[in-house]
Amino acid sequence: MADIPAPDLPFRPAGLVNRLVASARFQALCARVPGLRTIARREGAALFDLMQGFVQSQMLMALVELRILHLLADGPATAAVLAPRCGVPPERLQILLQAGAAMRLLKRRGDRFALARRGTALLTVPGLQDMVRHHDVLYRDLADPVAFIRGGTTTELADFWPYVFGAKGAMDPAQTARYSRLMAESQSLVAAEALGHLSLKGAHKLLDVGGGTGVFLRAVRARYPKLQLALFDLPDVVAQAALPADIARHGGSFRTDPLPQGADVISLVRVLYDHSDDTVRALLAKAFAALPPAGRVLIIEPMSGGTRPDPQTDVYFSVYTLAMQTGQTRSAARIAELLREAGFNEISKEHADIPFITCVLTASKPQPAG
Repeated sequence: MADIPAPDLPFRPAGLVNRLVASARFQALCARVPGLRTIARREGAALFDLMQGFVQSQMLMALVELRILHLLADGPATAAVLAPRCGVPPERLQILLQAGAAMRLLKRRGDRFALARRGTALLTVPGLQDMVRHHDVLYRDLADPVAFIRGGTTTELADFWPYVFGAKGAMDPAQTARYSRLMAESQSLVAAEALGHLSLKGAHKLLDVGGGTGVFLRAVRARYPKLQLALFDLPDVVAQAALPADIARHGGSFRTDPLPQGADVISLVRVLYDHSDDTVRALLAKAFAALPPAGRVLIIEPMSGGTRPDPQTDVYFSVYTLAMQTGQTRSAARIAELLREAGFNEISKEHADIPFITCVLTASKPQPAG
């Protein structure tokens, strides 16, 4: 493995623009020229934000754990008033509140702090607070980022989502309930975003594979009340699904069991990015086999920007799935390749308003020639 260059080695970046930016004389010029000075300051602030990102995340977690946002939902308050309720000395709580205001989660008016629009959104977006609390696992996995990237660490996140390795037999009920709750609370936002950009008109029956406790199916039922629905997931997970009696439940593992027949649409909501290419290939082959000619498969999950790196999916989701040790955040183009390998055609990417929440790919099983 190549050694990392020593910091005192000469730095000669490639490219004219990069050489200019690295030049002390050009930096001094930027500091004097108004237009260039604005750009330089903006870039400097962006670099500092990258450096302080972990601190911001930890202060966000403190705001959530101490329920500061909940307390301020009742109205503005000072640090002195909130301190006894949070169990934090007023002078230290003042620093946290000031940080929250700087992150635009709170707003300050004199000595009092109030909930800002961004903080209100954090309280109301389904599953977001639980994801913030859950990040302590990911942060511990990233304590040594170099060792993590080199693959020299064993991650806690892999244990948090044990189903990705192929659960066998009965799972710990507490563990099952924990990840099922986290999936359910975040999946309602995913379902709303996906269903806002794809149509299930004309479909006869939808099978949701790996659908957890049925959040996506409940969202589908609300929009398409006459569509037949079915859920396929691990038996312990399916048992917790709060679904109407007419929605079929199938317990099993797509690693070892065939998918149920009879659906003309199969949905895979945040499933592929949990798994390796080999597992995905096998799953798509089973979906292809289970569908009738002209049947459709829906791939619904965050996707990499591919040749145009995305600031959310290619940082957060790509690292998260890497920490899971089995997953991979793929681009739409890469997923399309895997779909074509399985035999699907008519592959299209639907519009997404919030791509870091989810993107949607649809593909069809060809009809026999002639």
